[in-house]
Amino acid sequence: MLAALAWPAVHTAPRRVPVAVVASAPIYRLLQARLERAKPGAFELHATKSVESARAAIMNRDVYGALLVTPQEVSVLTASAASPAVAQLLSQLPSAMRAERGSTVEDVAPATTGDPRQAGLGAAALPLIFCGSLCTMMLGRFYRSARTRLVGVLLVALLGGLALTAMLQFWFGTLSGSYFLNSAVLGGSITALAVFVMGLERLLGAGGLSLGLTIMMLLGNPLSALTSAPQLLPDGWGALGQLLPPGAFGSLLRSVAFFGGAGALQPAVTLAAWTAVGLGLMLLAHVHPKVTRAQGREAWSVAR
Repeated sequence: MLAALAWPAVHTAPRRVPVAVVASAPIYRLLQARLERAKPGAFELHATKSVESARAAIMNRDVYGALLVTPQEVSVLTASAASPAVAQLLSQLPSAMRAERGSTVEDVAPATTGDPRQAGLGAAALPLIFCGSLCTMMLGRFYRSARTRLVGVLLVALLGGLALTAMLQFWFGTLSGSYFLNSAVLGGSITALAVFVMGLERLLGAGGLSLGLTIMMLLGNPLSALTSAPQLLPDGWGALGQLLPPGAFGSLLRSVAFFGGAGALQPAVTLAAWTAVGLGLMLLAHVHPKVTRAQGREAWSVAR
């Protein structure tokens, strides 16, 4: 557990973070060379024609920020709502490159003033995982019918989404945007996680429940990038984290709460896919209950 939770945090560093650049061709090449010397492989620069195009790219979640370079000044556009850690990194670039020009920093998509570091969002992964897992455990203890369990999951997701969003948005001040849309994201994330774990439990018994909780706790939580960004995690692991429910939840919630839904399609599809896999596992357990449960017990015995 220590290795799984600490390793991504210890190795946090920028790796090909997408950044827009508005500059003439000679200045763009000079900027590329200086950045590569100062922070090798840290940034993926995208030449952009105008300041308006750079702002649009940020709000569409194509890039995390922009550098506007002229002979007189280096201006930095950041988006702390997308990642406070990346925004801080970008704001330090002029000094890191030892730019002789003056510099200004503008946050075009700021996080909330109540929680500028988005600490509430960073802490939301574990409650989300426990909500989905404990929901599955309790429903499995008291109800045998898969239909009844699904109804229970939907009810918990509805109430849990409303409650968790109320805390994040009105108490901690972490979120902005529509309360009900944010609640739908949280509720959908709880549903995806709980249905998948429930499918494993129906198919493999107690071993499936343990397997589901282990995947979400030891992979989903540390790789979610809720406190940083996928591009700040070790190569490949950030992308993997976005394919797990906690990481997809964070990306989807940021898109809905701060960017008007831009960039929401991929994480929404990811959560829907986990829900579909969970339902498929439940259907498989229903169609072949004897065979699958026996195989599940044998597989879990071998794994132990």
